[in-house]
Amino acid sequence: MSTLDPLVAHLRRVGHELGTRTCVRDRGAALDTIVSTALVLVPNADAAGLTLVDCYLPTANAAPASVVALDALQGGCGEGPAATALTDPPADGTVLAEDFAGPDGDRWPRFAPHVLEAGYRSMISVLLEVEGAPRGTVNLYGVAPHAFDARARRVAGLFAITASMVLLGVEQVALLERAVASRDVIGRAKGVLMERFWLDEDAAYAKLVDASQHTNVKLVDVARWLDREFRAGGGRHAAFVDEPCL
Repeated sequence: MSTLDPLVAHLRRVGHELGTRTCVRDRGAALDTIVSTALVLVPNADAAGLTLVDCYLPTANAAPASVVALDALQGGCGEGPAATALTDPPADGTVLAEDFAGPDGDRWPRFAPHVLEAGYRSMISVLLEVEGAPRGTVNLYGVAPHAFDARARRVAGLFAITASMVLLGVEQVALLERAVASRDVIGRAKGVLMERFWLDEDAAYAKLVDASQHTNVKLVDVARWLDREFRAGGGRHAAFVDEPCL
């Protein structure tokens, strides 16, 4: 006897798509994919968007301009389902607005007129969390009032869990890429010092550390400056290598 749950099967396919190398390595592509997938996945959603904590990154390829503006407005004015999900989330992380022309208009009086003007009456915002910290919300808009029933809310909540894991992957990849880039620039800076002062690798690194401590500048920034100046000099030794801190 088959125990296949169509919703679970669909979410597995969604997770596979969101976990592709392109999405994980490209934050913009990941956000666009989250928006477009939520729109397809959640029943009765007529538009979808994102409100993010760290910065607002428009998803122009996946969301209409009116939704981009509404998503940004919630982050800016601190009002709306997305703002509520970020600041006072319920246990399931989902905030529902059934009708902005009704009681929900009184709940969010500054935000509601903008939603109605854009042509939407109902909305779901679902919290995205990474390592226990809020990162943003997936926002789903309905043209009709009471558009989102219990099944739609369940689908949105389950999808948000998958989307949060994708954001975690994106952040971890970005950290690794920055670490690799820092290692590379420090390596080049050590090479400059090794050649200029006839130092071994450990002594060159110690010289960079000393410069960082004396200037109160991060080690990688000292290395980046040294590498940049060396490149600007066409690879020739320049006067900067004789600075006292180096």
